[in-house]
Amino acid sequence: MSVPDYMQCAEDHQSLLVIVQPVGIVPEEQFFKIYKRITAASQINLRDSQRVLYIRYRHHYPPENNEWGDFQTHRKVVGLIAITQCYDAKEWPQTAEKFHDQKEIYGSTLYDSRLFVFGLEGEIAEQPRTDVAFYPTYDECETIEKKVEDFIESLFIVLESKRLDRATDKSGDKIPLLCVPFEKKDFVGLDTDSRHYKKRCQGRMRKHVGDLCLQAGMLQDALVHYHMAVELLRSVNDFLWLGAALEGLCSSSVIYHYPNGTGSKPTVRRAYNMSLPPEAGKRHRQGALTTNGISADTSTEIGRAKNCLSPEDIIERYKEAISYYGKYKSAGVIELEACVKAVRVLAIQKRSMEASEFLQNAVYINLGQLSEEEKIQRYSILSELYDLIGFHRKASFFKRVAAMQCVAPSIAEPGWRACYKLLLETLHGYSLSLNPEDFSKGTHKGWPAVQMRLLHELVYASRRMGNPALAVRHLSFLLQTMLDFLSDQEKKEVSQSLENFTAKCPGTMEIVELPDGVKLPPVPLTKLPIIRSVKLLNLPSNLRPQKVKNTLNQNMTTKSPFIYSPIIAHHRGEERNKKIDFQWVQGDVCEVQLMVYNPMPFELRAENMGLLISGVEFESLPAALSLPAESGLYPVTLVGVPCTTGQITVNGYQTSVFGVSSDCLLENLPGVNSNGCTVEVIPALPRLQITTSLPRSVSVQLFNGELQQMTIKLENIGSVPLETFEVSAKTIDNKEKLYGEFLSWNLEETLAQFPLEPGKVATFTVNIKVKLDFSCQENLLQDLNDDGLSIAGLGFSSPFRQNGKPRSESKSTLFNSAETNSKSEYNHIKTLEAVLSFKYSGGPGHTEGYYRNLSLGLHVDVEPSVFFTRVSTLPATSTRQCHLLLDVYNSTEHELTISAKNNEDLILHAAECQRMAIQVDKFIFETLPEPSNMVEMLHIENLKQLEEERREASVEGVLNQLVQEHLQLAPLQWGEVADAVPQGLVPSTRFCIFVNVIDKVIRKRTASMLTK
Repeated sequence: MSVPDYMQCAEDHQSLLVIVQPVGIVPEEQFFKIYKRITAASQINLRDSQRVLYIRYRHHYPPENNEWGDFQTHRKVVGLIAITQCYDAKEWPQTAEKFHDQKEIYGSTLYDSRLFVFGLEGEIAEQPRTDVAFYPTYDECETIEKKVEDFIESLFIVLESKRLDRATDKSGDKIPLLCVPFEKKDFVGLDTDSRHYKKRCQGRMRKHVGDLCLQAGMLQDALVHYHMAVELLRSVNDFLWLGAALEGLCSSSVIYHYPNGTGSKPTVRRAYNMSLPPEAGKRHRQGALTTNGISADTSTEIGRAKNCLSPEDIIERYKEAISYYGKYKSAGVIELEACVKAVRVLAIQKRSMEASEFLQNAVYINLGQLSEEEKIQRYSILSELYDLIGFHRKASFFKRVAAMQCVAPSIAEPGWRACYKLLLETLHGYSLSLNPEDFSKGTHKGWPAVQMRLLHELVYASRRMGNPALAVRHLSFLLQTMLDFLSDQEKKEVSQSLENFTAKCPGTMEIVELPDGVKLPPVPLTKLPIIRSVKLLNLPSNLRPQKVKNTLNQNMTTKSPFIYSPIIAHHRGEERNKKIDFQWVQGDVCEVQLMVYNPMPFELRAENMGLLISGVEFESLPAALSLPAESGLYPVTLVGVPCTTGQITVNGYQTSVFGVSSDCLLENLPGVNSNGCTVEVIPALPRLQITTSLPRSVSVQLFNGELQQMTIKLENIGSVPLETFEVSAKTIDNKEKLYGEFLSWNLEETLAQFPLEPGKVATFTVNIKVKLDFSCQENLLQDLNDDGLSIAGLGFSSPFRQNGKPRSESKSTLFNSAETNSKSEYNHIKTLEAVLSFKYSGGPGHTEGYYRNLSLGLHVDVEPSVFFTRVSTLPATSTRQCHLLLDVYNSTEHELTISAKNNEDLILHAAECQRMAIQVDKFIFETLPEPSNMVEMLHIENLKQLEEERREASVEGVLNQLVQEHLQLAPLQWGEVADAVPQGLVPSTRFCIFVNVIDKVIRKRTASMLTK
């Protein structure tokens, strides 16, 4: 016996072996279709009996194994069912002859046989025969199950007759000696009359009768015969058959204790009635097992069934039987099968360590020269048994040995597909999973060196199978999950191999499905590069949308005295999914910043990097990235454009590294706190681009009082019309006192062009005019004397800041101020900075109440122009007029011309001071006179730079109280008197008058009243 049956289990000893084989040419699909229907009748309840007959079917069985049928009757082929197809009556004789030849192979042991013929109709098919059944087609065979049941009953009849013949044989000395094939030559010439020989014959026959009783469903009788056989065979040291008797005793006890079977796929079996009290049957109901797989309260039952072994004794007898088998080299198959049966029993008893000892013994059993297929089968079964007892890593070891055996050098055509399939089955034992998500959480499990070796073998097997997509998937998995355990050289080699494979078959995110139905999930390369953080960026300040404030809601107040403060549970999951407090705009480019790290010892190039978005339609703009070897944290910005409005969630990013496209989700990135960020996308808004006529720095240099115009061009560079536009200005941190309007504009003509369509341009003008205080001293107020002298050192370009000084102090200051004021005190430059804010909106965003703000910074450097260092008045010929005397000082570096109405032009050189007189009309302070009636014109020209653009300026100053009195009409009032109180106006004497010199017009205006 050279071919072991690794699927055998202890309960197979009670079954009858039936062979189902095709005769002639039968389609494989049709054969196994009928075979499946035949094997459904594996357990038959006998008529008029409580016994059950079990059938074990095989479609292939080595004839040499049938020679061991006397040694163990369950190895004997007792039934043959042949399947053939015959469509012509002329072919029937030949078919019948083939069936006869098939029976001859197992003729010495067959109890009965059947032939199922498909396709033959007519006279031959209508002839009644018990051993042949005719069916027109493979689908029209409704009675085939009934035919099989009748066939099994005929087997039982023969079995029962043989059992009765053997059990009631009283011939004594005429008992034949049962032998195994290799023993026949050993008994030639032995004394058949010796007592030793007779006991041998009796013991073997007892054992044989026990087998027949067990197959016939008489478990109690079988136990009795096995015990008697053990005693007889032990007395004559017939070790081989003693081992068989012990194994039969173990099998009977296993059937008794474990009615559900010990096979890997146990079938529900009927509990046997062994002439025990009624309550025994209840205790042995189906499935009544304890935690270790043993029937409850077995001690009482075993005590009553004294011939049945206890669960512990079963294993001891198995060990003893196997030790006896080991004495015979030719009984290696029997020994191996006994080890397998014992392991299955121990697996039910949950005694893994003892089971491993049996398996270790099975590994070293020499079966002679095995074919490569038999070696593969042997290692595969060992693997399954180790897995059955929980030794998963040992199981994977033998499974891998079987896989390597499939492609052994001695095989002409290596089975790479079978090798690959077996390698896949080893993954579980080595704590490997083809799902990369299992490696993204927790610590690494298993031995990395062994796992990497196995993955390399999977890659090689995939390549030899001619499946590059499969090789790419396994290489990607190796690089993703084992990156931390690869050396620098291994990282380079694996990366190069991956690039070579993807050059022929690019890696994708699609599921790879194998022919046997196994699905390999996609492997995103989340570690190439490694992502440390993800941050959603707000839009640039000039593009950020702002919501129009609802003034109605702001005015509403609550009357409740209670303050509502909700309790917020700061769960980690809520923080990871929190909504960002800013908005993105439909149609605008949005940005997400990643902090990345390259763990490879060489430059890493990632291509087609883009965002993975859900919630709205989104256009991702791919980018390329090149990171140096083992770089530190490097910021990478990914951009895209939301095409619709709503809640948008950033779920991850996509990239292509080494030719493998990956969709990397944030939830699968270790160490990244963000698990998708939600942002609101509002409707589209216009985008405004502003350019000015000034230099790029928007900087202006002016003389004090000078006016300059700045042209601003508005261009709608967005995709929606610009509907509303507002301008406002704000001076930044200005410590100087500013007179008049610094910036002014008129938008009427510009707004008339609105709505401004995309791509259209509109312009408007901003007037820049500065009037600053360039005085260098603040205590220069002097009272006018009768000689007409007035204020010394007064910069008429600014108002006085102090009034009402004592006269004596003022006089001393009067004569010294001209000497103390130097040129440097009037030549310093002052700076003004302002911001022009443009508020605009349009399109769907305007409908929803959103707008944008755009700011333009303006820098103005102001240089002083002229100063009025002394101001005084002289009476004129008319009481309604007077002469205003001004000492004018040129603080510039240029020559100036000052013009006044009805006066000759006054030329001032640089740093020169001259006096000029202007005749003016007096006025009443309570009424604001027109500028043309107040002051004459002064005009300043630059005489030395005529080639430059003509520039004009105006200045302002403050007149003190005495000068105002000279410019005021006599304060005479008259009218009716009521209750001795005069009715009229009381003149005010505390006024400031500003004098402007611009565009050849000197304008006076009244300032606020000064109070003491």
